[in-house]
Amino acid sequence: MSNQTFSSVWDAIEDTPEQAQSMKLRSVLMMALKDHITRAGMSQAEAARHFYVTQPRVSDLMRGKINLFSLDALVNMAVAANMRIEMRVSDAPAKRTASNASAKAAARKKPTIPAKKPAVAKKPATKAPARRSKSATSAVAHAR
Repeated sequence: MSNQTFSSVWDAIEDTPEQAQSMKLRSVLMMALKDHITRAGMSQAEAARHFYVTQPRVSDLMRGKINLFSLDALVNMAVAANMRIEMRVSDAPAKRTASNASAKAAARKKPTIPAKKPAVAKKPATKAPARRSKSATSAVAHAR
């Protein structure tokens, strides 16, 4: 069993980075909508009329059934709730590879006069394990 660490639960349970990012964005929107309904003291039927959806749909939202909602559906509900959605997209941090790290280390070293040493067999370089790409995407929903 490997002892991997992930930046998000979605990174751990989804098959691809794309699916993980979609789940992160949907969860942010769902939590904001649920919070809006709670703060406004709306019943599920009132929220359904306000969001132009059915009451069972609001029930699914309140129960956190994330797989039943697309990003489009959640954005439409947030706009109907008079919420403002902001999104920030940035590049993921560059992947660190063994050759990249050694090149940077070599650039930092001061040039020295090589001393004569007896020839020694070198060990082959090992490659670091591949890491999943992490895109730095975030979304925030605000009430107006």
